[in-house]
Amino acid sequence: MRNCNNCGGNRLCPRFIISTAITVITVDGTDTLVIDIPAGAYNNGETYCIITAQSIPTTATVTMPVAISIGGDTTTVYPLVNACSCLQAVACQVSARTRYKVIVQTNTVGGVFRAVCGLRQYCAEVLASLPVDATATATTFSLRNAAEAIEVVNPKKTTKTITTTKKEVIANE
Repeated sequence: MRNCNNCGGNRLCPRFIISTAITVITVDGTDTLVIDIPAGAYNNGETYCIITAQSIPTTATVTMPVAISIGGDTTTVYPLVNACSCLQAVACQVSARTRYKVIVQTNTVGGVFRAVCGLRQYCAEVLASLPVDATATATTFSLRNAAEAIEVVNPKKTTKTITTTKKEVIANE
């Protein structure tokens, strides 16, 4: 694995890429979360570290697919996929100000960015089965912070209650 902070001297590695925008656009009839990276050639088989420098738009939904655009050209986007499962990443797996180590994978007609690390592994919503039922009603989601009390029992000492904060996904139907 490449270390993007260890290229010698006081300079960043040329494969350290900072996003220029994160937007929601419609790609082939599907709303998609698009991370735009600077114009340039991203070579097949090369590893890059993409930093999402902007906030995720509030119009993004949890299940929205994620893609990469290059140089502001949103007519051609490249899917961001999980390197282990080869499934396309969805919006609940990405966050602002996060580093994603990706490998560019191309073929004769296009390519993908395969995320080796950085994607969240957990999403609250998964499909029950394939094929997807076209008549199913869409569920919208919102994130909220919730306090959760955890009781810690230590047999040698007294019982303590610790309050932690976690994010919950709430379905609004």
